[in-house]
Amino acid sequence: MFEAADIREWRGHDVVDAQDHKIGELEAVYVDTGTDLPSFGTVKVGMPTRHRLVFVPLDRARVGPGYLKVCYGKKQVKDAPSIGTDGELPASEEEAIFKHYGLAYQPGARGERRLARR
Repeated sequence: MFEAADIREWRGHDVVDAQDHKIGELEAVYVDTGTDLPSFGTVKVGMPTRHRLVFVPLDRARVGPGYLKVCYGKKQVKDAPSIGTDGELPASEEEAIFKHYGLAYQPGARGERRLARR
């Protein structure tokens, strides 16, 4: 697993899938509020005038020279729930992101958010 400070240094670098297909550019890192460890990243995708940010899990991600390689395919990532480039992730939409990747979702003990942007 990455240290939060280390992965944040990769913002602006390419994100590629397991077959080295470029997905987009790493825009932000979201940590798990229970552990404060990097959990998801947002990737800037789309046409130059119509960018959006899609979420991708950072589990098993690896860094290379100038890129971050994730373990999910390009199509699955591009089809993931997204927000606008100036948007924020509503707490009510967190569960959909986890479900898109087949990951278990559980909010905090008092219903608090699971993901926080760092």
